[in-house]
Amino acid sequence: MSTIRLYIDEDSMDRGLIQSLRARNVDLITVQETKTEGRLDEEQLNLAASQNRVIYSHNISDFCQLHTDFLMEGKNHAGIALLSQDCSIGEQLRAILGLVSTKTAEEMQNQLEFLSKYLRNS
Repeated sequence: MSTIRLYIDEDSMDRGLIQSLRARNVDLITVQETKTEGRLDEEQLNLAASQNRVIYSHNISDFCQLHTDFLMEGKNHAGIALLSQDCSIGEQLRAILGLVSTKTAEEMQNQLEFLSKYLRNS
């Protein structure tokens, strides 16, 4: 059982969030670090999948559709984690930490996870 590794999508790259996650030993890379800013969401998901990383994004509608498309086409991805962009950095941090502390990389294979569930009752 391995730990979730993240790929942070362009719309979710906040310096404070990245620093906070890294300070808590969350393995992550960003589209800025991979020099893939501006690429299509499908390309980002393919890159994340090739590196066995769960993609984290605020782009809910596009990634929900991509998840469906991937499954219908028999393609695999390492997981998609989505959270509304109106969440604060603290809420995003809490939600992501909730995900990585309760799910394994294997459990995230081909899964779409709405991180808002990690904010309930907190």
